[in-house]
Amino acid sequence: GALADVPGAPHRRLAAASLDRIARRRLTSISAAGKMGCPYGYVSEDPEGGSPTGIVPDLAGRIASRLGVGIEWIRYPDAGLLSAGAKGKLAEDAWDLAFMGAEPARARLIDFTAAYVEIEASYLVPPGSSITRIDEVDRNGVRIAVAARAAYELYLRRTLKHAELVSAEGLGGSFDLFRDRGLEVLAGLRPRLVEEQARFPGPRLLPGRFTAIQQAVATPAGRPAAFALLRAFVEEVKSDGTVARLIDRHAVKGLSVAPRVD
Repeated sequence: GALADVPGAPHRRLAAASLDRIARRRLTSISAAGKMGCPYGYVSEDPEGGSPTGIVPDLAGRIASRLGVGIEWIRYPDAGLLSAGAKGKLAEDAWDLAFMGAEPARARLIDFTAAYVEIEASYLVPPGSSITRIDEVDRNGVRIAVAARAAYELYLRRTLKHAELVSAEGLGGSFDLFRDRGLEVLAGLRPRLVEEQARFPGPRLLPGRFTAIQQAVATPAGRPAAFALLRAFVEEVKSDGTVARLIDRHAVKGLSVAPRVD
């Protein structure tokens, strides 16, 4: 059922019902990508060294409040390293809660809720490119610069049949690769591509999307009570308008509330 902000017994019942370590120790949360995620309002670092701000910290704060625990933020340079940390001993000690793209390649070790937001992924092409539509990208001779281990890179590795992926560290690294080596296409999340396009005029953003990244809340596999609590929380904050309000409050472009899952 939904998680209600009701004082007294219901609040205690939620914490007691979780059973897992998430309710018995300091809640540990992580961001999905470098510098606490993305600098366009999804997750942003405090330049003075304080707590991060954005949609993810706001949601994490609500979860922590429900459980009556604190938050320890752990920074990972990208989601691939974060998901690799769900193996072995790290599954017990590294983190309890994460916000990241739900990808089948990660689901063997991590349990994902349904998505709470969707982020469009698209392509940037250089000036004068003959490519004008997304369905023209996957062809022989096309090299696509992409951030290593990003959710959209995993998607492209599963689905591309002809184009070649060339990976770099982070979107900044993939943009440098795209620009300096004259690659035909740069793949990325639309909000970040818009930023890169503004910083370096000339490249053209293709209309539409090749996928929508399903951003979900995750916990290491094998914690069923914690997972059930998080799954119910995500459906609540989608249906009661919380996620939509946070998108507006932090002025995040290129995000939409994911459909509710009954």
